[in-house]
Amino acid sequence: MKMSIKKWLIPIVAVLILVLVLVLVFAGDNSPSASFKIIGSNTVTPLSSVWAEEFMKDNPQVSIAVSGPGSGAGIAALIDSTTDICQASRAIKQSEIDQAEARGVHPYEIQVASDGLSVVVHPSNPVSELTIAQISAIYTNQITNWQEVGGNDAPIVVLSRDTNSGTHVFFKEHVVQMLGLPTQDTTLEYGSSVLFLPSTEQGVSEVAGNPNAIFYPGLGYVTDAVELLAIKKTASDPGVLPSVATVLDGTYPISRPLLFYTNGAPTGIIKDFIDYCLSPEGQSKVTEAGYIPLAEQ
Repeated sequence: MKMSIKKWLIPIVAVLILVLVLVLVFAGDNSPSASFKIIGSNTVTPLSSVWAEEFMKDNPQVSIAVSGPGSGAGIAALIDSTTDICQASRAIKQSEIDQAEARGVHPYEIQVASDGLSVVVHPSNPVSELTIAQISAIYTNQITNWQEVGGNDAPIVVLSRDTNSGTHVFFKEHVVQMLGLPTQDTTLEYGSSVLFLPSTEQGVSEVAGNPNAIFYPGLGYVTDAVELLAIKKTASDPGVLPSVATVLDGTYPISRPLLFYTNGAPTGIIKDFIDYCLSPEGQSKVTEAGYIPLAEQ
């Protein structure tokens, strides 16, 4: 009888030990149970990264990868279903929507913040304000010397984001082509001597080291190493510096929405993340990062 009990007891004990080991293994497994990608705008990347970091702190089983090759790349990734969220500093074009729909992707737009698109120069540059028409003339190479706009007798080094950038597209439409102004001209393009850069950080760094350079970063990228220019909508308007206050009250003439796009209305963990971004806590991070919240928090 003792031998019979022992025969049955051994496999039962072995099973219990195995179950205990599995429980301990899985209890100590901190690997993410959910993950998703955010791809797109270089401008939005710092803000998305802050949101992702804070969300993952509160949700340690979630992994979020953020990358900022440009709005165009993000929209292409959404169309190709290789990203869960596209971050964009420009609105998706109808042609891109058509491409997406043809592939069974239904772009769903959510505004997550706003941005003041700044125009910056080196701190030693005596020019303190420009009209949109003057900036357009600089970026189309019609004005090539700072002396023509009240500055030093020096050639203007004109810097732009590359063509994959939503900031590049927005600036071309709203500043180079002067959208909505009496002088609007949709045939205008960036001049042949404009230097195109792959990132906003590089543009800010170049201006910080070049007394003759000009560039247009989002407000969140501006540092003490560069000088903000006041922008005049027309020659008869006052110059206005970009800030949270001037973007919110509509007096700063170069502002834009920052957007997320998903394939259809977000659900599950994607919805939870975007709900966090739009919450009072998430919007407080917008101001801290140097961007403009959807409403005053």
